[in-house]
Amino acid sequence: MNTKPSNAFIAASWVALLAGVAAFIIGLWNAQMQLNEKGYYFATLMYGLFAAISLQKSVRDQLEGIPVTGIYYGLSWFSTLLSVAMLTVGLWNATLTLSEKGFYAMSFLLSLFAAIAVQKNTRDNRGQNPTPEATALS
Repeated sequence: MNTKPSNAFIAASWVALLAGVAAFIIGLWNAQMQLNEKGYYFATLMYGLFAAISLQKSVRDQLEGIPVTGIYYGLSWFSTLLSVAMLTVGLWNATLTLSEKGFYAMSFLLSLFAAIAVQKNTRDNRGQNPTPEATALS
């Protein structure tokens, strides 16, 4: 079974990730909000990206029979949902127009989805071309 993603899908995933993150950060840069608010949204984005990649990895590990502790799996789910909740609460209480709130929500979700796709592609490519270290450890 060939699970290697196509070059077009790999490129689309990277473009989506870069577009989502860049749009979010450029939006923050140009926003008329206090620096601590910008920091909150930036930290939420970074936390969300890390949590989504962690969740994808732990789910994939379980599907492939690689042991994953229940606490790590649970924390991955919790962190991903918490990052979405943090953004939702932040935007709900923000004094932004609805279009600005929608912009941040959509670029955040695009970034999370794309980060998962990029991590999946990276893992699929590594599975096809194992490194000498991985082969020696098998």
